[in-house]
Amino acid sequence: MGAVGLSFGSATSGQGFDVTTTVNQIVTNLQAVETPWKTQLTALTSKDTTLTSLGTQLSTLSTDLQTLTDFSGTMAYKTGSSSDTNVLTLSSASATAVAGTHTISVQNLAQTSSAASDAVKASDTLTGGITFKVGSGNWQTVNVGDGSSAATLSGLSGAINNANLGVTASVLTNADGTERLSLVSQTSGSAGQITIADTMSDPASPTTLADSTVANTKTGLGLATIQNGLDATMTVDGVTGITSASNTVTAAIPGVTFQLLSTGTASSMGTSEAVQVVIDNDTTSIETAINTFVTDYNATMKAINAQEGKDSSGNPEPLYGTSVLAQLQEGLLSAVSSSFGSNSINSLISLGITANASADGTISLDADKLSSALNSNFNQVVSLFQDTGSFGASFTNTLNGLGNSSADGGAISLALSENSSQETTLNDNVSKQEALIATQKARLTTELNTANQILQSIPEMIQQVSEMYSAVTGYSRNQNG
Repeated sequence: MGAVGLSFGSATSGQGFDVTTTVNQIVTNLQAVETPWKTQLTALTSKDTTLTSLGTQLSTLSTDLQTLTDFSGTMAYKTGSSSDTNVLTLSSASATAVAGTHTISVQNLAQTSSAASDAVKASDTLTGGITFKVGSGNWQTVNVGDGSSAATLSGLSGAINNANLGVTASVLTNADGTERLSLVSQTSGSAGQITIADTMSDPASPTTLADSTVANTKTGLGLATIQNGLDATMTVDGVTGITSASNTVTAAIPGVTFQLLSTGTASSMGTSEAVQVVIDNDTTSIETAINTFVTDYNATMKAINAQEGKDSSGNPEPLYGTSVLAQLQEGLLSAVSSSFGSNSINSLISLGITANASADGTISLDADKLSSALNSNFNQVVSLFQDTGSFGASFTNTLNGLGNSSADGGAISLALSENSSQETTLNDNVSKQEALIATQKARLTTELNTANQILQSIPEMIQQVSEMYSAVTGYSRNQNG
């Protein structure tokens, strides 16, 4: 702690001294004790920043690995192709699909039932109502003017739609301006068949729609089914009679959805020609996922290695020489170099992932070797990442043990916790010292202000003494002789 001196010239000059500057000098000396604490806090903050950054990189690596270890993740993805996309196209293949080849021939496409009326003028006034049912449902009746709608074709269409009866009603306009009522089933296939009631099918409430403006010639304004609801029919892998209410087929091949577009060209025997559907493992996505894993692993390892050196100013990096740095390096190196089981694909090396010649812990990927492993031993590759006790499970545990997950007691999490404890202590020391300094500063300011006032009053006190002396002795101290 440096010494602080008072500078006020001659004691009898009355100039006194600068109290504020003097107090600040004393406070600065008192604060010197905080310097090592604050230096430690700065170092700990740098460590925290670096540890948090490394924790984020390990978390990214963990996410990369999870896409490969998840049973419904990238390893389960499938691709599909059709030998004739004019007949059938593949929409999707889920994780439950099994790789293989299927033969499909389409006998007929699914149809959605529809009905239509005769044409009337848009302004014609209608009477009566229509009665219909969808599939095996109940008969439904909608009368002209229901729901306070206009007694016109458009009013009837709106009333049908508002009633939510399983059909979509619309008004179609002909070239001559006349209109027709159209009903389209909201259920595809045979289950959505529209049946219009007449005196035979529903004698109690037949369709009675009529045009009161122009006499109509057909009962019920000619409203009738014009397209029947049909299920698609196909043969799948030799099994005949496979049906689908929609041309979007989801149940014929487990986990596979495909779209029927036509029945194709008939063979010489008059049957539909077969289409080959191939379901395969999505090795491209797997290769991309593994490449991402390698890239992020190398970025993490390089960030760890960078802590072994010095920064641009020549100072050691924040984690230089720490035990957590060594733990991260050793943990990752051990995890990627281990072997598991007796399969031919039992390590990252067997996938074409090997250590770089620089011996810095980074790895490289031989894309051709990985592709070969996926194509020749796909199930073993899956086992390497997803079986209990495999690389996937082992490396997941390693990352949990190194990362910033407090639940798993990760090395980074523990290091951050230890730093936090030290930071709390140091900050508490600084706070206590600042409180002590504040008290001493207030006391010093008061005492030195008092002293300064005394110094400044000395000339006046001397003058008063001199005057008293002259008054008593009749002798002025200012006279000569």
